[in-house]
Amino acid sequence: MEIEALAIPDVKIIRPRKFGDHRGFFSETYSRRAFQAAGLDFDFVQDNHSLSAEPGTIRGLHFQTEPFGQVKLVRVVRGAILDVAVDIRRGSPTYGRHVSARISAADWNQILIPIGFAHGLCTLEPDTEVLYKVSNFYSPEHDKGLLWNDPDLGIDWPVAAAEARLSDKDKLHPRLADLPDWFHHA
Repeated sequence: MEIEALAIPDVKIIRPRKFGDHRGFFSETYSRRAFQAAGLDFDFVQDNHSLSAEPGTIRGLHFQTEPFGQVKLVRVVRGAILDVAVDIRRGSPTYGRHVSARISAADWNQILIPIGFAHGLCTLEPDTEVLYKVSNFYSPEHDKGLLWNDPDLGIDWPVAAAEARLSDKDKLHPRLADLPDWFHHA
């Protein structure tokens, strides 16, 4: 397993080893032991799976407030996404900044999003399937979001706002300037 810190070092790209032969391949996509040995000790409790039929589908920017904050380990099993993490921890030197990475089935990479980050993605290919582990159960009362196209964030989404496919809920999230102080940098 290879681990690469992004420009905001708490967000990491994970590249599991993949062994192939004439039959196909085998990959251990998650091993608690390997993650713990790398200093990534999280108790994942739920796996989620999404399918987006069309490129330009945006999901996010989502997060859950405490005590239901979630670490997310995101991978793509078909297609590709631009994955985005926005630091929403007040007092963080990177507060309001974001990092993004292309995550795809072809690249066999994953992204680790810690608690205190708003997370979103944009599909780059048709019929993209995303699997992600979370470290806490879904809680509707703690489910929050940040406006995906807030100009203060400066995210370079690969789709024009008029062409983006969004849920009604994701169109109504607050801007960063209006976001309550839900997370604080330690």
